Amino acid sequence: MDYIHSLADDGPDDGCFLCRYWSQPDGDADNHVVWRAERMFVVMNRFPYTNGHLLIAPSEHVGELTGLADDVLAEMTRVTRDAVRLLAETIHPQGFNIGINQGRCAGAGLPDHVHTHIVPRWSGDTNFMAVLGDIRVVPQALDALHEQLVGQAAAFGLKH
Repeated sequence: MDYIHSLADDGPDDGCFLCRYWSQPDGDADNHVVWRAERMFVVMNRFPYTNGHLLIAPSEHVGELTGLADDVLAEMTRVTRDAVRLLAETIHPQGFNIGINQGRCAGAGLPDHVHTHIVPRWSGDTNFMAVLGDIRVVPQALDALHEQLVGQAAAFGLKH
């Protein structure tokens, strides 16, 4: 329900939360931005499917992959690769779901700003809680994991 109510928070007056995060680098800790690249940034999903669910978003407000320049798309792929490495070294998932939901009917909660989802996975991470109760159990607070990821990103030499 927090997610559904949050959609109203990004109404016409508030604009796109990804654009807002990009334009406010001083708020990176509060916004759970892990690191910034030249035209891209990595941010933790506030309503994660599993622990460590990251979003890779371009600085440019574009709704479809076809609207991204080749160099931006290439950077998005490199940053996605680096984020997978960061998660692998930091929280040791057994696998990943990596994807882009383009268009609201495809599951995009923010259809006007394309972004990649990285969802770390572990054997048995889907259990009766999600099936019966529509509840997800995330074992670590966002702030604690954000601090851990930022520290590891710095150790890898990823910009911030």
